[in-house]
Amino acid sequence: MNRYFQYLGMILLIFLNSCDKKDESVSDKTIKFWHFWSEPNQKGIIKSLVEEFEKENNCKVELSELSWNDGKTKLFAAFNAGNAPDVIELGSDWVAQFSSAGVLSEWTNQDIHFDKFVDFSIEPTIWNNKYYCVPWVVDTRVLFYNKSLINENGLKKIESGNISYDDVVELARLANNNNTYGWGANGSDRHRLYKKIVSMFWSFGGKILDSAGIPQLNSSANAAALDKYAELSRYGLIETQRQIDASFVEGRVALWVSGGWLLEKIKNENPKLNFAVTMVPSSTNSRGISFAGGEYLAVNSKSKNAELAKKFVKYMTDGKNSLRFCKEVIEAGFPADKSFFNDEFYQSQPNRLVFAKQLESAKMTPVHPKWLDIEAIIEDAAVTVLFGKLSPQEALNQAQSKIKELIK
Repeated sequence: MNRYFQYLGMILLIFLNSCDKKDESVSDKTIKFWHFWSEPNQKGIIKSLVEEFEKENNCKVELSELSWNDGKTKLFAAFNAGNAPDVIELGSDWVAQFSSAGVLSEWTNQDIHFDKFVDFSIEPTIWNNKYYCVPWVVDTRVLFYNKSLINENGLKKIESGNISYDDVVELARLANNNNTYGWGANGSDRHRLYKKIVSMFWSFGGKILDSAGIPQLNSSANAAALDKYAELSRYGLIETQRQIDASFVEGRVALWVSGGWLLEKIKNENPKLNFAVTMVPSSTNSRGISFAGGEYLAVNSKSKNAELAKKFVKYMTDGKNSLRFCKEVIEAGFPADKSFFNDEFYQSQPNRLVFAKQLESAKMTPVHPKWLDIEAIIEDAAVTVLFGKLSPQEALNQAQSKIKELIK
């Protein structure tokens, strides 16, 4: 009997040891991925892609969803506590704040061929001449217009593809009345207003920072752009992005710069709306420059599974996989891999082709670790002008001083 218990004890010991080794093996092949796609269809395609990766690599990817309201705060807290995930999603205007802090793993051209990505998406990946993240998806904004609210001559002007902001002011003035708004103007709308303002700065020939990082905010070109934005607002609705999108869908706004998500909103809520999209206006006869945004994937510099984490990033940013993601999540835009811009999926959608064309004339904001503070200063300046508290030049002079003080 004693021998029986000894034998049973040995079997249990072997079993427990094997379980420990199995758990250790699973732990060694587990990575955590924090991302910002929390809607049901978004979560669905993320899960589908992840499951394929898990199967191919015999591993586990633990997913956590963040919100844009407090996601960055949670990431900061996780890095400070030493328990940040292996892979994180970062917006294009956040990247510099993380890469400059030394918390992201370095990438090389041996890891991934960065020249396959659209040109404007490369700059945010670089800090001190080294790569710290990989472009995933990119998108831009275009001009939406309600055909029923614009006269025949106005439609011909828009459809000629050569519309200026002066033309838009006139069209907005004619369309603005008691029942409809000629133009949609973002008012105090954090992290959204600046996207409209910087687009107009660039379209008028202005800059935010020069190549040496010196502020150029109070130039005459930027003042002219901000003055035009204020002029347009007098013929329209000053509200948040969400409210103006809703009003456009209802058929109450004639002209409005917005993103691909609005196409889906119109299709779902008012498919009979008589609208179209075109490139953003210019200040002269040159092409207007739109705001370009993007999502990036980065690896925690202290990841215990860095090799697997990098493999996952390469998998998710592979053009064919990011295209699958964009097909299911229209608001994601386009794969950052430029060879997929002309995929038949986009060729079959004329409105999406306008977005693809606009990406050829779009820019991302300057790469700076204090960009979010700079962004807030620009938005505050715009709001003071919108409500007549300061002239464009006065507001930009003040903003220039604040930015200089911030980054000196």
